[in-house]
Amino acid sequence: MTDTQADPTLVLDPPPTGSPAWHTVLRAPFQARVWKEFGYLLVALALGMIGVVYVFFAIGAGLYASITIIGIPLLALGLLGHRIFGRVYRALGRTLLDTAAEPPPAFVRRPGLLGFLKSAFTDRPSWRALLFVLIQVPLGIVGGYLAAIVVAMTVFTAISPVFWAAFQPMNVDEHGVEHHSLMQFGSFYVDTWPRVLGVAAIGALLCFALPWLIRGITGLHRLLIIALLAATARDKQLAELRASRRAAVDDAAATLRRVERDLHDGTQARLVTIAMALGRAEERLVAGGDARDLIADAHASSKEALTELRELVRGIHPPALELGLAPALETLTSRCAVPVDLRVTLPRRPSPAIEAIAYFSVAELLTNVVKHAHADRVWVAVTAHDRRRIAITVRDNGIGGVLAPGAAESGGSGLSGLAARARAVDGTLTVDSPTGGPTVVTLLLPEVGP
Repeated sequence: MTDTQADPTLVLDPPPTGSPAWHTVLRAPFQARVWKEFGYLLVALALGMIGVVYVFFAIGAGLYASITIIGIPLLALGLLGHRIFGRVYRALGRTLLDTAAEPPPAFVRRPGLLGFLKSAFTDRPSWRALLFVLIQVPLGIVGGYLAAIVVAMTVFTAISPVFWAAFQPMNVDEHGVEHHSLMQFGSFYVDTWPRVLGVAAIGALLCFALPWLIRGITGLHRLLIIALLAATARDKQLAELRASRRAAVDDAAATLRRVERDLHDGTQARLVTIAMALGRAEERLVAGGDARDLIADAHASSKEALTELRELVRGIHPPALELGLAPALETLTSRCAVPVDLRVTLPRRPSPAIEAIAYFSVAELLTNVVKHAHADRVWVAVTAHDRRRIAITVRDNGIGGVLAPGAAESGGSGLSGLAARARAVDGTLTVDSPTGGPTVVTLLLPEVGP
């Protein structure tokens, strides 16, 4: 399973495999999708009329009043109001058109009146929503009206024999002759059963063509929603950048809290014990007693404190990394409970920050293998992916089924944290772990961090 997100599609659903085209055409009028799309066009017709009024008063009145001080804030509020239209149309597209559009970033207001005005007039999603409304107004009104008229006329034509038999409409020609006719075309009257049934047959055939007309119109609406109301690639990149920066800050804060806790609960307590032992030894020596046992205890405690400090420093920055990533990984993999085949082939040494992320990521992944994979072999490869990135691949022959990044934390995989750490330097993490294995985790990192 890979950490990917499906993009909304703009193409029509293909017919099921093995289903003939005529079968798809016959089923189209009876599918819920067609009626949902028709409902969207009717709602878009009403919203188009509301949009005309809103644009006229919110934008037009704001521009007219902009010669005064109060007009500029009104114009800013009117511009931001188009975000509401964006939310409504995204919800309609998701519900009735099965088109999921990721919302753009929320409006961020700067403090003060001038800050608010600057934020409003430089808010790109609001301008895009305004452009959407300006295009949607004629498209919604014309498309909705056309769809409503065509559907009504087609359905009426298809059931016209019932109307003709029940109400017996009459037409009188220029000679005063009455015709029990459904409709007339010049001097041609539809006034017999064969003619009425022929018209009904045409209406029935048109019923099977209606879904494609509706899909064609709603296809334009889908394009507009995705193009103008969804988050752009730039918006997504900024959102990922903010998330990665928050993850980096949280990771740094967690590391500081861990170091503080380890120092307080471990090393500091041992130093206090050493100080107390030395104090009692001093008192015993002053009294002329034997303090060798206290000095020995203090010496042993000092060695344990040094060991804890080394472990603490290794958790912050492994000393083995001073020699490079390859020697550090060799030391790491040699201590793994599962046999590891290591291969490191890099044309040049990455930056220290990238080396640290690579080291701790491999350490976390090896821990996951030992705890969850039930594997008896692991392969770790660190190679050059291209000129600017390195690829770190960890593969095991375990049972598979590992959670992908972003999945529930209850799975205990720790991959979400690794993915966040990779995003902090514009890297990526992908996981391929089918049930039954093997599990392959690939981490792409730049050679130099941002």
